[in-house]
This record gives sequence, structure tokens and C-alpha cells, in this order.
Amino acid sequence: MTTGIKKHWRSALFAVMAAGLTSQPVLANGEITDQVNHLKEHIGEYTEEVQWLENKFGGVVDAYAQDSKPDTHQLIEFWEEVNFHSAIETQYVPIYASIWQGIYGVKQAIDSGKDITAVRDEQEKLNQALWQALGAVKLAAKYQQDGLVKAIKTTASEPVTGPEVIDDIKDRLHRVVAKYAEKLNEVATTLVHDTYMQRFEGIEGALIEQDAELVEDLEKDFNVTLPQAISKDAGVDKVRDVVEAMQAKLDRAKTLLVDAEKGRKEVF
Repeated sequence: MTTGIKKHWRSALFAVMAAGLTSQPVLANGEITDQVNHLKEHIGEYTEEVQWLENKFGGVVDAYAQDSKPDTHQLIEFWEEVNFHSAIETQYVPIYASIWQGIYGVKQAIDSGKDITAVRDEQEKLNQALWQALGAVKLAAKYQQDGLVKAIKTTASEPVTGPEVIDDIKDRLHRVVAKYAEKLNEVATTLVHDTYMQRFEGIEGALIEQDAELVEDLEKDFNVTLPQAISKDAGVDKVRDVVEAMQAKLDRAKTLLVDAEKGRKEVF
């Protein structure tokens, strides 16, 4: 591992801590196995898979450097083949999205015939994302071992309280970024609309009592700002910026709901 990647790996650990990895993660696509609840037992396997991916991705780039025309769809197939895919998706979606962004960065650079130097730059970003992801999974494994995180359920449970709904919305928005990074724009857009209809509308009434302007602002984000960023194909960075701004507003909304609930309990 290069010094630069090691630095990014260490940064990822602190970033994950700051982001609250101990909260219940969102579910992976499709069926997941109980392996994700026993990460420590599979760290060696995941490390080998990251190394394998690095070599496979590098092989595609090397072939391009030798003036051949590699099948860039292989990049996606390699990523979907490994168990590490589910491990990072269930533990830290933002880095999961970065891996997809990196894969498509390499793919599009090759498909568009860019200079090999530009392709190598994209390859380096992808490798950094992979090692960041491994660092995040290692940290999650330690949290599991210390009993600081709950087991991941293979079936989703419905949030009940207002703050739980807010947490679920935030997880869903992270997944929007991931789906957009996977080039699944329609899936991402549908997830935005479903999150608004199935989650946000259910807490609008309680929030309006606390901050009507905040509700109006979030309604615009759900129905205009975020869908437009996706439909205009503004890029992962832009979509992530919109989502991060929404996350900050949702944190404010959660605080308001918690305070309101405390006030009601004090009255009665």
C-alpha cells in the first residue's frame, strides 16, 4: 500500500468515527448473509479481496496502456463478485458510493479514450476508496466485537418515532448517492420520491409545529433540488453536496422533534 493510500485509510477511520458508525447501518441490495454480523472473522478474506480487486482493476488499465481495448464492464463485474461488496455497503454507504464513483471514473476515462495518465489518476482514486472502505470495515469489526453495534437484520424494520424516521431518511439519502454513483439514476430518483412520500410526509405535521420554514426548505430539496441534480446528471460530488446539506437540515429537524417530545413528557 502506498504512503498516500495509508494516509487516506487512516483518515477514513476518523471520518467513520465522526459520522457515527455505531448507528444501525442500512441494508445491502438483495439478500445478505450473516457474514456481515461477524466481520472480524472475515477481515483476512476482505483484505485479500481488496488486493485482488486492485490487481484486477490494474490489469484493465494496463491493457489499455498497451493500446488494447479492454472490456471496461469487467470493472463492475469484479466489484460485484466479492463478499467485501456487501460488507462495506452495510457498514458505510458514503465510501461504498465513492467506490462506485471510482469504478466509473476509470471506466469512462477508458471508454472516452483519455490519455493513460488521466486513467491512472482515476485508478489511484479508486484504489484509495477501496483501502478507505477496508479501514471502515475493520473499525466496524472492532465495534461489533466490543458490542457497540447492533446486529444487521436481513429484513427491514419500520421506524416508529420521529427521530427514528429522521435516521431512516438520512440512511436512504446516503443510498441515493450510492445509486447515482452506480449510474442507476432512475433508481436514485425513485428512492428520493419514495423517501419523501413514505417517510418525510409522516413527520411533516409535527415538524411544521416547530419550524415551518425548515419543512418548506426540505420539501423543496426532496421535490426539486435533489431530483434536478440527478436528472441533470450533475455528477456525484454535486449530488453528494445536496444530500449533505439536507442531512444538516434533518439533524436540525431531529433535534426539534426530540426537544418537543421532552416538552410533552415534562407537561404530563
